[in-house]
Amino acid sequence: MSISEQEALKKTYYSEAIRYMDNAKEDLKKAKKEGNIYHDHKYVRRACGTAYSGLLIALDGFLVLKGIHTPNSKKVRKSIEHYQSTITKIDKKMLENLNVAYKILHLYGYYDGIESVDVIKTGFNFAYEIIDKIKPMAEA
Repeated sequence: MSISEQEALKKTYYSEAIRYMDNAKEDLKKAKKEGNIYHDHKYVRRACGTAYSGLLIALDGFLVLKGIHTPNSKKVRKSIEHYQSTITKIDKKMLENLNVAYKILHLYGYYDGIESVDVIKTGFNFAYEIIDKIKPMAEA
């Protein structure tokens, strides 16, 4: 794959992942933050689910750039175990970021509806660490 093809793939996956993260931030604004607590579970859960989806889009892009197959059929569901086992062979730091982001955004945020602003912010930061791995070079 040529460098220009790689950059085009990065741009596609990166822009989509960032779009999801931007949408997630908008949902957090609707959750009505007061001090260090969000008050609307619906928007917190939706924001965390959307941010986690953006993270998975970035991971898919990262794996495509590495030449690794990811299941993308509607009949085959992607699992966190698939990502963990694949990423562990490539980048240990990314695996650590993935594990923390998964726990905070998917488990604590989406499923449990955690209300802590600091915890959710930490989950977003770990997601951005992964998304930035596929950030395209700045166009001159």
